Amino acid sequence: MRHKIRAAAASLAAVGVLAGCGSPAPEGRGEGGWSYTDDRGITVTTDHRPERIVAQVSAAGALKDFGVPIAGTFGPLVRDDGSTEPEAGSIDPAQVTDVTGPGYGEVNLERLTSLQPDLVVSGKYAEFPGLWHLVQDQEDAVKRIVPTVGVQQSGISLPEAIGKYKELARALGADVESAKVKADEEAFNAAAQRLRDIGARMRAEGKSILAVGGTKEEYFVVVPARNPDLDYYVKELGLPITTPKNPDLAGGGYFERLSWENANAYPGDILLWDARSASMKPEQMKQNPVFAAHPAAAADRFAEWDAVAPMSYASYARIMNKLADQLEAGLARA
Repeated sequence: MRHKIRAAAASLAAVGVLAGCGSPAPEGRGEGGWSYTDDRGITVTTDHRPERIVAQVSAAGALKDFGVPIAGTFGPLVRDDGSTEPEAGSIDPAQVTDVTGPGYGEVNLERLTSLQPDLVVSGKYAEFPGLWHLVQDQEDAVKRIVPTVGVQQSGISLPEAIGKYKELARALGADVESAKVKADEEAFNAAAQRLRDIGARMRAEGKSILAVGGTKEEYFVVVPARNPDLDYYVKELGLPITTPKNPDLAGGGYFERLSWENANAYPGDILLWDARSASMKPEQMKQNPVFAAHPAAAADRFAEWDAVAPMSYASYARIMNKLADQLEAGLARA
């Protein structure tokens, strides 16, 4: 689902196997030499440890949370109202250079070059060969300017995905054993326990969650197992998130596509809605009478799904606490 909606910046309908855990090789390639094997199986070598990092916004947010300075970003950074995109996490738009190009998956190559980057980092998905937020010709052009690293973001659990960014941050010289990172991990674990308790309560009461989203053209139901966060919520924390029966396998199996006439096909006591800008907000979805008649929609029992958030302890501690608050509020109205 993550990967499919990424293409939805242009059109949502054209929308998340550890391929060798990215890990630093010994840094002994000569004085200051640096080597890192990423999740594509590609080994990047440079004559010094990279210091000027440009990254896709959610990768940038994760690395920043682990203590890596970020020079530039690409992908959704600022919303039309001037607020920071949730996908960017803790990134301050005023403190980075946005090198996003005019179309989806494009980069302003001139601006990128002007930053004199040492490394470009982006997520990658097991089903797709390229880097997230870079169409193939743009990725090829970026590679001619600067080495790239891909970080696996599908087919693994949320803690594993977070661990990958932690190890990359370590390789880039960040102190990932700092008091801040340890506190962030403790906050993550505490938030996870809140969701675990809510999951136990919901299962005992026979209640369920349905993860959904929509565009003008279609309604979709998310497959939890195809997304590291939702998969973790279900398998490790016990949240009762429904799996749709007919995933769109051609699109990677991230969701089931439905017409709006079938927007009540699946029950759910709380609707977990895709909060990305390419997907409709609940009030927009409720303009469809079928969806508006869904009992959870009619009672405004909604919770946000931050589907492409930075993979860090700090990021998901905030997200899981917000989700726990919203689930508790929804259950109070159920």
